[in-house]
Amino acid sequence: MAKMKLIPFEQALDEHFGKVGTPRRDEFEKSVAASIHAYKLGEAIKKARLQQNLTQEELGERIGVQRAQISRLEKGYSISIPTMSRVFQALGVATATLDLGSAGKVALW
Repeated sequence: MAKMKLIPFEQALDEHFGKVGTPRRDEFEKSVAASIHAYKLGEAIKKARLQQNLTQEELGERIGVQRAQISRLEKGYSISIPTMSRVFQALGVATATLDLGSAGKVALW
């Protein structure tokens, strides 16, 4: 049986996507960060839904979409700001703001 060669994770990233600061690596890092943010948003939706003892189907009925769409949102797939607004308003989240750093904060609803 062949021996497996283990390398540090950072080395694997460097070999596959290039060193930190290269365009390909920067694009990969942005993609990972966006996926993590989407996942966290999906988890927040799921947590709020479960706290209210709602099924995905019931939440979908409140905002006019099918259960499958709620499932995709909770997994962090394809959520737009208007959809996010409808979901959180249906869950009773009264206000939300988007922090744009040095550009300030924007009220979403």
